[in-house]
Amino acid sequence: MDSFYSVFMPKAIFYGRNSFMKVGEVVSERGKRALIISDKIMDKLGYVNQCQEYLHESGISYSTFLDVNSEPTDNYVVKALELFSQTDCDVIVALGGGSCIDTAKAVAVLAKNEGDISEYIGNKKVAKNGATPLIAIPTTAGTGSEATDVTVITNTETDVKMMIKQPAFMPDVAIVDPLLTLSSPKNITAATGVDALTHAIEAYISKRSHPLTDTFALSAIKLIFDSIQRAYQNGEDIEAREMMSLGALKAGIAFSNSSVCLVHGMSRPIGAIFHVPHGVSNAMLLPAVLEFSMDECYEKLAEIGRYLNPEMKGLAKKDIAINLVREVKRLCMNLNIPNMKEWGIDIQAMNKVVKKMAKDSLASGSPANNPKIPTEDEIEKLYQICYNYNMKEEIQI
Repeated sequence: MDSFYSVFMPKAIFYGRNSFMKVGEVVSERGKRALIISDKIMDKLGYVNQCQEYLHESGISYSTFLDVNSEPTDNYVVKALELFSQTDCDVIVALGGGSCIDTAKAVAVLAKNEGDISEYIGNKKVAKNGATPLIAIPTTAGTGSEATDVTVITNTETDVKMMIKQPAFMPDVAIVDPLLTLSSPKNITAATGVDALTHAIEAYISKRSHPLTDTFALSAIKLIFDSIQRAYQNGEDIEAREMMSLGALKAGIAFSNSSVCLVHGMSRPIGAIFHVPHGVSNAMLLPAVLEFSMDECYEKLAEIGRYLNPEMKGLAKKDIAINLVREVKRLCMNLNIPNMKEWGIDIQAMNKVVKKMAKDSLASGSPANNPKIPTEDEIEKLYQICYNYNMKEEIQI
């Protein structure tokens, strides 16, 4: 064997119902004053107050930052970092979706290292010091950010989503309590769930995949396929919520140690320019990008198809791969995933910036990991296809 592989994840992962209750104990082992980074929705749902009570019971004082709103930006990072410094905190608790966790990751690193978050893109600056201890607590089953060394922060000056990947951005602890996802409405359940599915599929077909990431990715894909429609139709289905939370966690571990591909490369400009939530932008791209990539990864897609449907083992790999992409399309249709037009993006506005979108997509590096590496022109054409993409239309081979 000429090469070796590695897998990195948080030092500890607490998973299961009521694992949220561990937060006070976990924080007390790492510091004396916590900065809770969350948002106003989590506050209204009572999760922030619940977190504060758990910290208080463990003798931990705290400050709270609730200004994260939708996609994380460099402005949120600056404000949260100021509060962290002013209040002499020594631990960070991220409570919420990927936006809260990604913001917290940036704060945790910058609190112990110099510079602006934009300087870390492309590893131009590398964190020399370990980050502030970060406890990541997701409230959606989607990004998997609680188990990755990746943060995605929008640069508000350039309208570019900065994907930054360094070991220092890995949370110290992940607490994954599926009970916290019960409050997710149907549209969020669908978008974040397809986001997690995208992570798992891209991790599996990536040129940087390896046997260990494949194990996490395949398991995640099956968990999500088996549970996402149940969670979507009945948000109180706790078993489905558990499967989704576990699937998102495994997908996060998979892509953090493998990579994401073309979907994520194209997704980031949509989020940065048109402020479409990350999960939605991934979901609206996934079927079309799989169609584009399919002829360069029939074998990998067929392996997924056989894993989901063992009865298909005797069929040709091309047929199994095509069937899998059809299943993904049907799933997105059943979850009412919109295309770009249905979301409300103006076609003239998109056409004005589509060249920038394609350039930014390639510059992110993710498309280079795709089984089929696109040209800039092909990405522009894919954006046009995705604008009016019809989930009900039969795949043309």
